[in-house]
Amino acid sequence: MARPQIQIGDEVREMTKEEFAAYELHQADIARETTEQVRALEAATTARTSARTKLAALGLTDDEINALLGA
Repeated sequence: MARPQIQIGDEVREMTKEEFAAYELHQADIARETTEQVRALEAATTARTSARTKLAALGLTDDEINALLGA
């Protein structure tokens, strides 16, 4: 399989093996960071839902819960 093209200034050429390896590592880093961000967002959403459920179980109204959680 041919490696992707790269443009430096006016020159367009195929990436060298080293450039392609660095590109693949960078893409893997981006994927890993995105996965970590999604997991953190899911954890925050789960915690917020859990907090709302517990506050409702204590008898707080939706307005009171929103006031406490800043919603």
